[in-house]
Amino acid sequence: MNTILDPVLWAKIEDALKQIRPFLEADGGDVSLVEISEEYVAKVKLHGSCSSCSMSHMTMKAGIEDAIKKSASEIKSVVAV
Repeated sequence: MNTILDPVLWAKIEDALKQIRPFLEADGGDVSLVEISEEYVAKVKLHGSCSSCSMSHMTMKAGIEDAIKKSASEIKSVVAV
């Protein structure tokens, strides 16, 4: 699987993560963009307390994925790696 290296798309996703990051940091966590696959799947890594939180699935779908898809409609899904 190859990675998309589109700087505009990468910037859109980073902007979305900046918007949600304060909420994650308030709970001792963070998120970073790792890769965008050719299938337009954004791969993110959860850090800190988010990486082991029992609610991380909800955070991924209801928070991170929604924010990314609103900013970058090209993205089909978001997965944690």
